[in-house]
Amino acid sequence: MSTFRSPPKGGVTDAMARTAAATTAAQAKTKVKDEDPFQEGDAIVYAAHGVGRVDRIGVDEIAGTKLEVIQISFPGNQMTLRIPLMKARKAGLRKIVSREIVDKAMSIIKGKPHVSKGMWARRAVAYQEKINSGDLVQIAEVLRDLRRNVDSLDGSFSERKLFEAAQERFVAEVAVLEKKDPTDVLESLTAVMKAA
Repeated sequence: MSTFRSPPKGGVTDAMARTAAATTAAQAKTKVKDEDPFQEGDAIVYAAHGVGRVDRIGVDEIAGTKLEVIQISFPGNQMTLRIPLMKARKAGLRKIVSREIVDKAMSIIKGKPHVSKGMWARRAVAYQEKINSGDLVQIAEVLRDLRRNVDSLDGSFSERKLFEAAQERFVAEVAVLEKKDPTDVLESLTAVMKAA
């Protein structure tokens, strides 16, 4: 008759830790190659904060662990952010869009506004989510739907604020792509919205 013995104290935990460490090491060896890696000096878009610039990519020690991080500065709101490089894309970090995406976004802005009869509070949340997505096409949809307030005082304060936030995000990214002054991009965008 055999007797059951419990493992020595910490034995299971130690085994689990060794397994986790081995798994992490294996994942590091089989790291997927980023097709378009971020580089220092790149202009990027972070979904929650808009257009920024990569200041540095390097290894930092955080809470006793060495991590490869990407440091981004956002001059518009005087903020610096550090994100683990391996999680940067999942966190919503991306490079500036292509000309084709800007053209698609401009055609959306020129389109007929979608007017919803739902409660403003729900629509406002949906618009804010589109702006925070960082997706230029979704931001263009917000501009299209709220553009009637470009020069008028018809809309509410919150409607105007959402419109301005979307406009600011759109202009900042297009200005970087086209290497133009944001004021010139804003003038062109305003002219397109008035003509639509």
